[in-house]
Amino acid sequence: MACRISELVLGCREPEVLARFWCEVLDFVILGREDDGSLEIGPREGFGGAQPTLFLSRRDEPEKGKPRLHIDVNATDRDQDAELQRLLALGARPADIGQTGDESWHVLMDPEGNEFCLLKQRLQPL
Repeated sequence: MACRISELVLGCREPEVLARFWCEVLDFVILGREDDGSLEIGPREGFGGAQPTLFLSRRDEPEKGKPRLHIDVNATDRDQDAELQRLLALGARPADIGQTGDESWHVLMDPEGNEFCLLKQRLQPL
């Protein structure tokens, strides 16, 4: 038997702000709230489905150093350029990590500065 990813944990100062952003990006809903303000968001069918949930862990200070894990997303119902415009309108910002300009993806930051990439469309809706 093998493991599968069930949730990703992202430390953040304002879980509510990131929840609104990532729920819009991924078409997720809030699945649960912790007493410390942490939130779990995920697909409408809840925990344990085909997609992992995202746990937004409330932290006063960001962790030191650059995270070694980032999220890649793919649009499922529009082309990459249209999705880029939607993400920017939601509050994403371009991130410069030394790209050459020849990449097929866009590097962005969420409202708290966490890097993620928008890849070319290659997934179909679940």
